[in-house]
Amino acid sequence: MGPLEGVKVIELQGIGPGPFCGMMLADMGADIIRVDRSSSAGQPASVADVLARGRRSIAVDLKSAEGVDTVLRLVDDADVLIEGFRPGVTERLGLGPDTCLARNGRLIYGRMTGWGQTGEMASVAGHDINYIALSGALHGIGNAGERPVPPLNLVGDFGGGGMLLAFGITAALHERNRSGKGQVIDAAMTDGSALLMNAIFGLMNQGAWTADRGTNLLDGGAHFYNTYETSDGKWISVGSIEPQFYALLLEKSGLGEEEALSRQMSRQDWPALKDKLARIFRTKTRDEWDAIMLGTDICYAPVLSFDEARANPHNAARNTFAEQDGIHQAAPAPRFSRTAAELPVSAAAPGADSLQILRDAGFSDSEIDALTSSGAVAQA
Repeated sequence: MGPLEGVKVIELQGIGPGPFCGMMLADMGADIIRVDRSSSAGQPASVADVLARGRRSIAVDLKSAEGVDTVLRLVDDADVLIEGFRPGVTERLGLGPDTCLARNGRLIYGRMTGWGQTGEMASVAGHDINYIALSGALHGIGNAGERPVPPLNLVGDFGGGGMLLAFGITAALHERNRSGKGQVIDAAMTDGSALLMNAIFGLMNQGAWTADRGTNLLDGGAHFYNTYETSDGKWISVGSIEPQFYALLLEKSGLGEEEALSRQMSRQDWPALKDKLARIFRTKTRDEWDAIMLGTDICYAPVLSFDEARANPHNAARNTFAEQDGIHQAAPAPRFSRTAAELPVSAAAPGADSLQILRDAGFSDSEIDALTSSGAVAQA
């Protein structure tokens, strides 16, 4: 099921944004074969690894010529290949884009890196925090006068990385319908995290955003777009940007100062108004504030833990979260009216599907025996 049903993907096993991209494609119905290391065959399935859901697994020794040739034969019938190594690694393995596209001219070859395939940083190691630092995104995240705070690894690895590559792959598949030709996608987390910042860059261009973090409209500088602690040590969020929503915030919170309405966008007044709201919100529990504000146009929501988010009535009504094999996780999204996506199976053990994948690809019994005997392919 799903809009990508029938799309065949080869995923060279990696970490972080590559598997996240694969999860997104699998969630939408793509048939994904993950190429694991032959040395990992026999390890148990990691059902807790949500990013690995929805794959079949073949365990291959990519240091052997037979193992590389096996993957190339799988590529012959594939629509997409995903790899997340440093630039040049797949070329040295014999699985680079030129080799693969020479065999399958319709292949979409997706490359996921932090710095990109080119540029002076391309060959060095890094992680999400480094990529979003270089793109300018990290500079804007944190409290006024304090250090930049990494926003988990959502901006680089997943939003600016895996999701960017998934978008690139679907765009390339659409273009292939017209041209009949595959191509190479260079998805870099520096590029993607910069792209995510374009709305903020636009505000900078208009003079509506300063380089001083924690002092602007959407970064915690404004009292009406912020989080506040309640009397029971929990937290709430308000985002009352529009004047009519802000007026409701003043009314429901009890701040109620007549002049506060006209001072909403007065930056010099934000710190004092923020302090007043902080004192007010500490007078009641989070549940008490929910009873006053939740469901109104204040633009309000409690700050929920993962367990609380799963139990929340709105999320439950939409089936935002799912449980499979005892593992709680977010369900596939977005929703489709005709080609509904279903929660894929949990992560497979490395090499769990090796023999069946080879049979499906047209390998003969004698070829399969030779590959497994030599260790080029391992079955869990």
